[in-house]
Amino acid sequence: MSDSRHLQLDDRASFEVWIRVALDVPLDGPFDYRCTKEVAVGDRVIVSFGRRKMIGLVVELPLEPGCDPSLIKSVEAVLKDIAPMSASWLKFTKFAADYYQRPWGEVVMPALPVALRSLSAYQGKRSAGGPVERLDQRRAPKLTPTVSTEAPPLNSAQQHAVETITAAQSFQPFLLYGVTGSGKTEVYLHAAAQALARGKRVLMLVPEINLTPQFEQSLRARLEPVAGVGGVAVLHSALSDGERLRAWLRVQRGEAKVVLGTRLSIFAPLDDVGLIVVDEEHDPSYKQQDGLRYSARDLAVWRGHDLGIPIVLGSATPSLESWVHAEKGSYKRLDLPARARDVTLPSIRLVDTRRLKMEHGMSVQLLDAMRARLANHEQVLIFLNRRGYAPALHCTSCGWVSQCPRCTTFTVLHRMTPGRHQLHCHHCGYQQRVPQACPDCGDQDMQPIGRGTQRIEEQLALLFPDARVARIDADSTRKKGSAQALFASVHAGEVDILVGTQMVAKGHDFANLGLVGVLNADAMLFSQDFRAPERLFAQLMQVAGRAGRHTGHGEVIVQTGYPEQAVYQALLKHDYSGFARHTMGEREAAMLPPFSHQALLSAEARELNVALGFLQAAREEAQALLEAQQIDAVITLYDPVPLRIVRVDNMCRAQLLIEATHRPALQSLLRSWLTALQDHPDLRRVRWQLEVDPLEI
Repeated sequence: MSDSRHLQLDDRASFEVWIRVALDVPLDGPFDYRCTKEVAVGDRVIVSFGRRKMIGLVVELPLEPGCDPSLIKSVEAVLKDIAPMSASWLKFTKFAADYYQRPWGEVVMPALPVALRSLSAYQGKRSAGGPVERLDQRRAPKLTPTVSTEAPPLNSAQQHAVETITAAQSFQPFLLYGVTGSGKTEVYLHAAAQALARGKRVLMLVPEINLTPQFEQSLRARLEPVAGVGGVAVLHSALSDGERLRAWLRVQRGEAKVVLGTRLSIFAPLDDVGLIVVDEEHDPSYKQQDGLRYSARDLAVWRGHDLGIPIVLGSATPSLESWVHAEKGSYKRLDLPARARDVTLPSIRLVDTRRLKMEHGMSVQLLDAMRARLANHEQVLIFLNRRGYAPALHCTSCGWVSQCPRCTTFTVLHRMTPGRHQLHCHHCGYQQRVPQACPDCGDQDMQPIGRGTQRIEEQLALLFPDARVARIDADSTRKKGSAQALFASVHAGEVDILVGTQMVAKGHDFANLGLVGVLNADAMLFSQDFRAPERLFAQLMQVAGRAGRHTGHGEVIVQTGYPEQAVYQALLKHDYSGFARHTMGEREAAMLPPFSHQALLSAEARELNVALGFLQAAREEAQALLEAQQIDAVITLYDPVPLRIVRVDNMCRAQLLIEATHRPALQSLLRSWLTALQDHPDLRRVRWQLEVDPLEI
């Protein structure tokens, strides 16, 4: 073990205290240890847990241990290379653990940079000094001042929003509802500048990593005169371990006054916050889909409440949960009804494809509109939320379709290089070469079914040989910095036709984009998920908002086989409020969220009947608890059902939905239920997890 000054060792011990330590293990904690070193709540410690050593976080100094003192192990080391985590931060993480029904250690430890929770960073041949000291000794990247930009004048609606937000002296949630291009970012920047001027810090969340570069540039250009050079720190999962540690330390040490990041930055270690902003608050990316399945937006509201500060939730298509809060008066709604520049909203046209002859999946109307815009030297965006070359490969002779051997789903055809293709499963990662002949009948005439972004890109390059075509999706942006480079080329006018998925649908301000074409919008129309129409409307409104932001006269063409559907009719009028009223009426009649509260117990096993059996036994246990607690009148337990894609990576999946009209009653049931589930006899054959407020059912 290193003899660094950061590790306080036993040979100087002169006292003993009891400590409770949160560890990243799937067991109820925290766990008691004895400590003979100087230690504070919020410090990290190295302890033995079973047969392994781990780093944990001290969350309490009890007067007496919770078990027999003779059974309690001693702490091996106290790590003092960073300041203790604050009481406010610990309170926040404890709330998250309790609400989402996870052990406290599974919240606090993953919230820290990898180096601060990795034992190998403190013990071993290369660990001398610990990760923080080693990082401090390395030369930090030179921080160069960003050329400041002058703030454009605010219109009356923006000015009113800024004044209302900055006048708030305590907790107040604001729903900033503005059409696409209405200048919500300017409202954020003005409100943030005033918070910084009062000596406070600002936390700003964005839904996706690819939005951080342009936001960082805006924040630095506008806020560095107040926050100082290097006053903006960026936190997201694409950073290397060293980059994340350096940014995190700047936040914890108070050097960074503005924190910009994706959902994980809600756990940033800052207390003296004056404003929290959640941009595109409706976006499902704010919900973590593994481990601690938290909603960063909902936690941001709780954190704002705990700190007694205003929080701004911005969107052109607010989530129905936030809209209902605003309707009830829990949130104050601030409207930006017009675009910030003196340009009109784009016109929207629905092209009924039921009787049309399509050319490579595109209508004559769309192709003609593209030719007109390109002739006018404007850019075109073709939106298709399906990556790859084609959704599947099939045999035209016998009907064979490419199937993943591990999952009950098709493998997707991907173009790797010109002339070379592979089949990929988007669920388990399985890959295989494209067979030269049909595995069933031997016919070599196999054809792709449907179209993905790669195929559309290829076909557009043939249809428009003089146009520069680029594609932005998860496949084309795998390399670090590639997304930023591609977006920069679009902004620089080096791209005429952009083909993209949801990565291009929100947040981007393309100055010369005149036309947006939407392909395959109907894919989400008849989903089993009751939130699908809400997501489809938000997606279409967001991507439509990329057109005509600077020049006006933008145009959006949506190809659909169901133009009469309510979601499309509302889209034609840019009528979010009408769509929200219609959808809320349906939700209230069916008592679906936001008029009820849900939890989802999921199970997976090698055999489907094992997973369903576990869930059925869990349902019976929950029913018994409901009757004992006399709360069965407000909670509904549905029957266990298999998932639509039953098998993923050779594991069969099923789920059990719990619905309640009273949130505290649901939380009470879940606490008792989880304890009972720990003793289920099938636990060795079943992997299970509980999700509170699920977004996908």
